[in-house]
Amino acid sequence: MRAPPKRSEPAEQNHPNSLFGEILDWMLAPLLFLWPISIAVIYHIANDIADEPHDRALAENARAVSRLTRIGDGKVALNLPGPARELLRHDEQDSVYYQVRGLRGEVVAGDAEIPAVAPELDDRPDTVYFRDEDVKGEEVRVAYLFLRAGRQADAPLVLVQVGETKDKRSALANRIIAGVLLPQFVVIPLAVILVYLGLGRGIAPLRRLQRLIEERRPSDLAPISTRGVPEEVMPLISAFNDMMARLEQNLQAQQRFIADAAHQMRTPLTGLKMQTELALAETEPAQLRESLRHISESADRAAHLINQLLTLARAEASSEKLHRVELVDLEQALRDVCRDLVPQALAKRIDFGVEATGWPLLIEGNPLNLREMLKNLVDNAIKYTPEGGKVTARTLGTPESALVELEDNGIGIPEADRERVFERFYRSLGSGAEGSGLGLAIVREIAELHRATVTLMPNPRGRGTLVQVVFPRCAPAASPPLPGMLPAAPAEPAKPGPAAPPV
Repeated sequence: MRAPPKRSEPAEQNHPNSLFGEILDWMLAPLLFLWPISIAVIYHIANDIADEPHDRALAENARAVSRLTRIGDGKVALNLPGPARELLRHDEQDSVYYQVRGLRGEVVAGDAEIPAVAPELDDRPDTVYFRDEDVKGEEVRVAYLFLRAGRQADAPLVLVQVGETKDKRSALANRIIAGVLLPQFVVIPLAVILVYLGLGRGIAPLRRLQRLIEERRPSDLAPISTRGVPEEVMPLISAFNDMMARLEQNLQAQQRFIADAAHQMRTPLTGLKMQTELALAETEPAQLRESLRHISESADRAAHLINQLLTLARAEASSEKLHRVELVDLEQALRDVCRDLVPQALAKRIDFGVEATGWPLLIEGNPLNLREMLKNLVDNAIKYTPEGGKVTARTLGTPESALVELEDNGIGIPEADRERVFERFYRSLGSGAEGSGLGLAIVREIAELHRATVTLMPNPRGRGTLVQVVFPRCAPAASPPLPGMLPAAPAEPAKPGPAAPPV
């Protein structure tokens, strides 16, 4: 069914007001989010870079002190001359500490403030290791190594440590960070400007497209050319062109409708005016009464034609309010329509009955349009069935579809006319019944709105016509098997069951 889409929240609540601003936000927000992370990473890398040369120098000092450490006769001594001690401690920025601990962990030489450290299982003698310590309230980088007091594997170890504060390291790391970050303060704003200009240039085709549409005349519904249009906008242009084509079809249909309506209305109105003039000229009561009867019949035909035209116009309208979709019980709708038309069938002594499944046949549709469609189907069947004939309306169900059938033993429709009778104002010759020629046009229009198909075929019981309308099914969950259930994909129209009682 050409059903309207499900209602959604207003577009303003679901979508950004500016595509340009949204793209810019999504490009800059990750950049601003990653920038602090990059600063933290740069800080860590800069410290590692700054530690590397100073750690090498600190390790050399620790090895130099170890070479001057003497171990013998169970004693440990450091032979560090005064000039060498001054050279070791000389540093313009950092404070330098050294320490040698004896076989029992006692401080033999140097600064006692450096905490001792026990050897780990995997520590190897004469190998320099590094750690950070707190000495006199300052963060100190310490290089340390262990000396074995003998050749035995279980000989005691002597701890040699050299440490220095981290002022030079911090200064070098800060210079590295500044050298990396300062250009970013220029690059990032420049990148923002370039991104802004690039986006502006990127959406320039959209602005050209906007100007092209704004410059069009209101009556110009020609497709928009896709030449030079970006690939990403192609689907939008194609959808817009499809919409314009449908709009043009609707406008053409309205123009044809107005022209046809004007032509069809001219005849009854001309006849009505002529009969009125004849009635005014009559002096005999019997002739005057006959003229008034003709006027009444002409007025009825004109009213019927106007109602049919209005119904067709409503069926062709694309307003969501007119075609609001809801669940409709097709069987109950058919019963209601048939009940209203019983007097018309009785007036012609027609055997009029309804055969139903006895279970709701739910479809999605517009109740007003569906009733109008069913009314036209039943009205046509009664109108074109001679007096004393038979008309049967029935509903049938399959798991995928719901069916309505109208069977009559009337005059029938020639095979050559079975498609043309759906055209507006077309009526088969020799029908002998009055009508506007709009009934089946309305039926097909409403059926298409509901994704249904209408088929005309000869009555399988003999003379007459069988009309079958097949709707997509909207069955309730876990419903029992329906009486009169058809196969899932019938290859031919369903055979009617036994005659049903009158409505």
